[in-house]
Formats: sequence, C-alpha cells, structure tokens
Amino acid sequence: MKPKLSLPVKTTLVCTFLFTAISFYAKAQEVITLQKAIDLTLERNLTIKQAQFTEALTDEDLKQSKNNQLPSLTANPQGTFNFGRNIDPSTNQFINQRIFAINGNVTAQITVFQGGQLRNQVIQNKILLDANKTSTAKVKNDLILNVVTTFLQVLTNQDLVKASQQQIDISKLTLDRAQKNFNVGNQTLADLSQAKAQVSTSELDYTNSENQLELSMLALKQYMEMNPATEIVVEKPDISKLNDIKTLYDPQDILKTALTVNPDVLLAEIQQKSYEQAIRVARAAYYPTVTLFGQAGSYYSGAKNIPYNTALTGQFSPIGIVQNTQQVVVAPVAQSSFKANPLFTQFSDNFNQAAGVSLQIPIFGRFSARTSVRKAKIQAQNAEVTAQLARNNLSKIIYQAVWDLRAAEKKYTSTTQTYNANKDAFNITQQRYTVGLVNSLDYNTSLTNLNKSQFDMIEAKYQLIFRSKVIDYYLGNAITL
Repeated sequence: MKPKLSLPVKTTLVCTFLFTAISFYAKAQEVITLQKAIDLTLERNLTIKQAQFTEALTDEDLKQSKNNQLPSLTANPQGTFNFGRNIDPSTNQFINQRIFAINGNVTAQITVFQGGQLRNQVIQNKILLDANKTSTAKVKNDLILNVVTTFLQVLTNQDLVKASQQQIDISKLTLDRAQKNFNVGNQTLADLSQAKAQVSTSELDYTNSENQLELSMLALKQYMEMNPATEIVVEKPDISKLNDIKTLYDPQDILKTALTVNPDVLLAEIQQKSYEQAIRVARAAYYPTVTLFGQAGSYYSGAKNIPYNTALTGQFSPIGIVQNTQQVVVAPVAQSSFKANPLFTQFSDNFNQAAGVSLQIPIFGRFSARTSVRKAKIQAQNAEVTAQLARNNLSKIIYQAVWDLRAAEKKYTSTTQTYNANKDAFNITQQRYTVGLVNSLDYNTSLTNLNKSQFDMIEAKYQLIFRSKVIDYYLGNAITL
C-alpha cells in the first residue's frame, strides 16, 4: 500500500506547485520598457548587423590599401622532368637524355611612384569607412524612431482596449437596467433591443482594439528580433509627467542643429568627399609607374656531371702535326669516370642576382584613363546634388514635423475638451435616463459620442507625445519617455 499524505503535507505541496507556476508565468512574461526595447533592437536587429558587416568589409579594404604600399616578395620554385631531345640548362646544349632539373628565384619589388594612386586610395578608403560608419548610425537612428513609434502605438492600443472594456461594462449595466425596466413595463422592446445592440457595438470595439494591440505588439517584437510567441508586458511610463510638452520651436533653429547631427545629411556629404577623392585616384593613370626590384635565383640539372678518378690508358692520340717536318704529335690518352654534380653544389655555383628599376610610361591606352577621370567627375557632381537633396529634404521634413507638432497639440486640446463635454453630457443623460426622462436612443447616442471622444482623446494624446519625440530625434537628443 502507498502511504497516505497528511493534510498539512498536501497543503504544502499545493502551495509549492502554485508558487512555482506563478513564478514561471511571471518569468515567462518579459517586461519591456521603452529603453529596453531600444537596447534589444540595437543588440539583435539583423539590419544593424548587415550594416556592421558592410562596415567591417570596408575596414578590411582600408587595411589592404595601406598594405599595398609595402614591398612584395615572391618565390617561384620549379622542378621538371625532360625526355628526349632537349636543352641541358647547365650547358645550353641539345642532348638526348632524360633530365631532372630544378630552378627557382625570389623576387622583391616596391612601387616608388604611381601618380599618388596608392596614397589617394588609402584616403578614399578612410572616407568610405567613415561613410559606412555613418550609414550604420543612420540605420540605428531610424530603428530607434520606429521602435518609439511602435511602442507608443502599443500604449495607445492598450489604453483603447482598456477604454473599450470600460464601455462594455457601462453597456452591460445599461442592458441590465433596461431588462429590469422592460420586465416591469417601463420600457419597450425597442429600448431593450437598443441596449443589447450597444453591448454588441462595445464588444466589437473591444475586439478591434485587441486586434490592433496584437498587431502593434507583433511589430515591436519583430524590431527586437523576438520570437512572436514570446509573452511580453509593455511597461507604461508615467504619461502624467509629459503634460508640459514643448510645442513652440523655430524650424530654422532645429534645421541648423540637425544639419550637423542628422545621419542622412552626414552620409551624403561623406559620400560626396569619397567621390571627389576618386577623381585623384583615377588621375594617377596619367602618370608613369616607377618600381624598384631585386631578384636572386639558381638552378640544378641532373645532366651536369663532374669527372673523377682520371687514369692513363697507355694509348696515344694524335693532337697535331709539326709544320716543317710533318711529324705527327701524339699525347697519352686519359680516361675519366663521371658522377652527378651534387644539388647544393650546383645551387651554389649557379647562384645569380639582379637588381634594377622598372619604368612604365602610359603612352596610349585607348583613352581609358581619360574616361575613368571623366566618370569620376560625373559621380562627384551627382554626389554633390545628392547631398544638397538630402539637406533640402531634411529642411522640408523638419518644417513638416514642427507643423505636425503644433497641429497635434491643437487636436489634443480639442479632443480633450470634446471628451469632457461628452462626459458631462452623458452623466446628465444617464441620470435622466434612469428616471425615464430620456429614451434609449438618446442615451445610446450619448454613450456612443462619449466612446468616440474618449478614443479620439487617447489617440491624440499619444500622437502629441510622438510628434514631440520626432523633434528630439532631429535635434539629436536621446528619445525617452
């Protein structure tokens, strides 16, 4: 038989299980503040990583352009088997035998002058690296603004869901009161139907708000590269601290600051400098190239033999005739044995060196250098226009942002006044409806107006906050709530 657990033990186990479950649920729901959302986006977002990879590649190009100014050193060893009639590399004579030969050389060279191409290429790559760093900063800034926008949209939708739930509660109370009045004969079936329709409308508004909240939450997770199934809780900041939002700005003052910090403009200006530097790189093709070089090498031939153990054979061989007496002159015949000349001995004997200066003068290259320079000039002119377009576009955006902020402030003031008026009107209508002085149609109309004005006020409040943060973005200020 299994032992039975006592009641205190069961209670302890149940409490432990519940505590564990609650702790797991709390841990599973990650709390996301605006700053945490920004930090996670900057840490995880793949678009930023791509920009950083591009930046790293440009950095490698810069390092290589610096290394191109160093001397080069190459070795070229070679081993061959020759069959049949071929040339003996040790004697440069034709022979008909198999030869194994080894030859090789080491060459060092350094470019002394190339029209400044190497130096200008280093300068251009430095500018390109700065451009890619600015491009990375632009990606980060754009993502931060998008995260703030989405975060505020989440807060807006959360408040709309909350307001929708409150309207459902009010509608259900109204339906309950209408049902009771209908039961005692104080209201008609039409009044009861109107109350039921109001509940359905409120529930539909709640469903729509929930859907919009889910979509905005999904967009926020995507910016943070977070699994869509991850449960998160967006922490709502103290919006009451944002009541005194600055709305009066001089667009020219903002533009003056933005031109020095905005990554779009900075990127266009840096790219313009890189294209101007490219003209200097292209002009180098007009000039001669001076190169110093040095070379050392040697070779080995398996056909090269050396004599050893020379001895007289006792025989004589004629070597000439005396002119006056016509007497034949002979000399003793010697016979030698031969052996292969050793590898390292040949390498030592055949060691050779060379040093010199190479001069390459461009005379006619089918106008390729001139075409490269002209294209570089056109690209530089286009980059100048692109930079001016970026400045003009920034000016237009800033003026629009200032006007949007002022319009958002006016809209928030207007919607707040409308909400307060509708709230007072609904309270009076509700009191009169309770005592039967207002019919259900007028009551539902008043409730609908209250609901709409509340939703409009919530959206206007967050729109005002967002517009103020856009100004901070162009001023280069940190975006916080």
